[in-house]
Amino acid sequence: MFANIPETNQKRVVIVGAGFGGLALAQKLCKKDMQVVLIDKNNYHQFQPLFYQVAMAGLEPSSISFPLRKVFQNHSNAHIRITSVNAVDTNIKQLSTDIGVINYDYLVLAMGADTNYYGMENIQKNAMPMKSISEAIYLRNRVLQNFEEALSEPKREEQEGMMSVVVVGGGPTGVEISGTLAEMRKIILPKDYPELDFENMKIYLFQSSKGVLPSMSDQAADKGKDYLEDLGVELRIGERIVDFDGRYAVTNKGAKIRTNNVVWAAGIKSNKIEGLNETSYTRNGRLEVNEINQVASYDDIFAIGDIAQMTSDELPYGHPMVAQPAIQQGELLADNLHQLIKGEKTKPFKYKDLGSMATVGRHLAVVDLPFWRFQGTFAWYVWMVVHLFSILGVKNKVLIFINWVWNYVTYDQSLRLIIKPIMKFGKKNIFSSTQKTE
Repeated sequence: MFANIPETNQKRVVIVGAGFGGLALAQKLCKKDMQVVLIDKNNYHQFQPLFYQVAMAGLEPSSISFPLRKVFQNHSNAHIRITSVNAVDTNIKQLSTDIGVINYDYLVLAMGADTNYYGMENIQKNAMPMKSISEAIYLRNRVLQNFEEALSEPKREEQEGMMSVVVVGGGPTGVEISGTLAEMRKIILPKDYPELDFENMKIYLFQSSKGVLPSMSDQAADKGKDYLEDLGVELRIGERIVDFDGRYAVTNKGAKIRTNNVVWAAGIKSNKIEGLNETSYTRNGRLEVNEINQVASYDDIFAIGDIAQMTSDELPYGHPMVAQPAIQQGELLADNLHQLIKGEKTKPFKYKDLGSMATVGRHLAVVDLPFWRFQGTFAWYVWMVVHLFSILGVKNKVLIFINWVWNYVTYDQSLRLIIKPIMKFGKKNIFSSTQKTE
């Protein structure tokens, strides 16, 4: 069975993944004389840096999502297929998907990364990751549901376990979740749940390396640590969570923490596709690519973003697994594919580091630019402006701006909804309020 994509005289470029890199590539390619096929499991692009605001009830999921078909409405050479990719047959240049097979002239893998649990099955089963909008919604549901259930719990220890949160991973995501939770504990949640004593709500942040925000400057890391401690977050630096059964989180030092809520923001691993030579993968699971993002051992397969590892003397382990390398690689690859088709010279990729930033709370952020490092209120405004303008769609920008202004003026988001996804098949509920959704 074929996926019903029209045959043309144009070279067909199939892109797997509509994240930052895949979308940037597809947007630029569809302006050239090529047929572009974009494949993703979802019919929308997700703005991952703001997942935590959905999880913490600061933004609606629709505010940070944008329909893929709307992006390509005016490009007849762009074709979108919403499906999962199962394998690639490199001999006949064909992808196997849930909706049928798709042939390609050039294949670009931009599937990004998924949560890395480092082989800990209990944590994979019971902790809450945040690599998609659906996972962010699940996190919001579960945390809020635990507050509701705590109201009826007579035992203080059990109440504390329902209310307390352990965040694992001190990168930007972990820091942003911890800081937002701490502010909610102080200002918002006591108004929603006046019967609960929020002195019983503990917020822990575990980071196994030297400190929080390890990928940023020491100046940013020190300030981030100070901000979190001022907000009442209990930092556990140099410690790891090694087990979690849904009620107790266990550290590598043998300590047990009573909590129903473990947020796992500790690691990522590249997604894989069946059919590629194992020699194309590096030791850390990323695909080895050359200076034009061509996968090792293949002339017609490319990889960009988190899944790709392009090494150099400056970057022996490849580029950081964040948005900017993916976007820049996607934009350049569009030009290089056009050059390859014409038989002309390609241009090697050079990463331009635009800096990094993280917000810890209201008026609290840290920013590392290549030429300037700063923290505090001004950094918070810069963080907001950069993220606002990075969102796709005028409507999305307006919605986010309104939410942020309302939150700034009132400090009381109105999005604390427990949405229980229930899908029925006959008389059987496939999803209950306590099950994760994909």
